[in-house]
Amino acid sequence: MDSTKPLLLTDLVSGSKHVPSNYIRPEHDRPNLDEVEHYSLDGNSSSIPLIDLQGLHGPNHSDIINHIGHACQNYGFFRIKNHGIQEAVIDSMLRVAKEFFQLPEFERLRSYSDDPFKTTRLSTSFNPKAEAVSSWRDYLRLHCHPLEDYVDEWPANPASFREEAAEYCRNVRGLARRLLAAISESLGLERDYVDRALGQHGQHMAINYYPPCPQPELTYGLPGHADPNVITVLLQDDVAGLQVRRNGKWVAVDPMPYTFIVNIGDQIQVLSNERYKSVLHRAVVNSDKERISIPTFYCPSYDAIIGPAQKLLDEDEPAHYRSFTYGEYYEKFWNRGLQTQTCLDMFKTHIP
Repeated sequence: MDSTKPLLLTDLVSGSKHVPSNYIRPEHDRPNLDEVEHYSLDGNSSSIPLIDLQGLHGPNHSDIINHIGHACQNYGFFRIKNHGIQEAVIDSMLRVAKEFFQLPEFERLRSYSDDPFKTTRLSTSFNPKAEAVSSWRDYLRLHCHPLEDYVDEWPANPASFREEAAEYCRNVRGLARRLLAAISESLGLERDYVDRALGQHGQHMAINYYPPCPQPELTYGLPGHADPNVITVLLQDDVAGLQVRRNGKWVAVDPMPYTFIVNIGDQIQVLSNERYKSVLHRAVVNSDKERISIPTFYCPSYDAIIGPAQKLLDEDEPAHYRSFTYGEYYEKFWNRGLQTQTCLDMFKTHIP
């Protein structure tokens, strides 16, 4: 691919001592890293909950459902352990992700595309065509469901990439569906309510690569945003970068080996009629280490019709949103770029 300017951030800034001007945020929109709160996910009153899924389908079922409901209602984010995915599967996914971004530029660019509708594509930032300022990120985006429809278009290098990533995707799909059943139950709905509401389902995975940044105080890996999908299941390496908005402040969520971070997306906010809310989060970068994060976005199919669950509505609790297709929602999300205001307001009903 012939280009005088590298297409990817990794190649553009290799060895650079300064952030290029198109990555520098205006002063009012910078990370202010010294104002970020730091605490562990240890289950104390100020932390994002850590939920042990051991016994979800056994003696601890009702307790775990209550913990999940509490986390969704009060935090929008929680961490899970004893989730049933083997450590070897996690290790292999992180390994092939790192190996991919260590490939020579010409080899990585085999997957490059600026077409947002391409189901396997390597790109940079978020949506450069809708952004005034770029984000300090390259990413490989993969569609993962149905797996057999997409796996043959995934990168063939590293040699084990397709096999390892496919095994990981199968595992995370099962985990996501177990979580959705628990979320349904925590709302007082049938366990399969959310599952049925998603139509044919969608599953996408991003492998985010954040190179070291010479001036991390000037830019973001990704700016503050809420996720447009149903739930996101995030795998992180051992480098911190995720921050969550809570009580008007940004809070750092440090990595913990072999756990996942789960967050509520916009579609759960709609289905729950705002009992559960999607929460702003962002990725910051650092000057010393590269960082890899691998979010799995579990989604409705584009033709699925999303609206508040009828069982949650009554005279005192009317619908806060009109019904819409997920395709309609995602199109608006993509065209706006990442913003701290979600697209949800466009779909609100006018309650007197």
